Amino acid sequence: MKVLHWFLPTLFVTSLLLVVPQVSAGEAFSKARFTELQLAKQPVLIDVRADWCPTCKKQKQILTQFQKENPQCGLTILEVNFDEQKEWVKHFRAPRQSTLLLYRGAEQVWFSVAETRPDVIRQNIFNSVKACAKHV
Repeated sequence: MKVLHWFLPTLFVTSLLLVVPQVSAGEAFSKARFTELQLAKQPVLIDVRADWCPTCKKQKQILTQFQKENPQCGLTILEVNFDEQKEWVKHFRAPRQSTLLLYRGAEQVWFSVAETRPDVIRQNIFNSVKACAKHV
């Protein structure tokens, strides 16, 4: 009986962990949202990604950690689905999934393909987003 009292609460907590959604670095790309952020001169990172791509998964981990550690940057990440949003893949001239493009307003300030070094990704965001530099 003592084992059951220990086991049930543990099972309950474990089941809750399985249904808690993963924290996402970004939001789904839409032209309206991208335009809104550009007009507001907000920093926007376009993440051209595919769910099946291991490089994209690594980038997402880096970007999620960056967002958590640097909320002062005000960076919005918009995720373009490589498989389903081909018109935007072409628009951003992404040669493949795992392409990152950073915009400051209408100006593209960084472009990268398959970059998975956390220090390189962080440094390029810090160098390009003025709000990041204010609190470093």
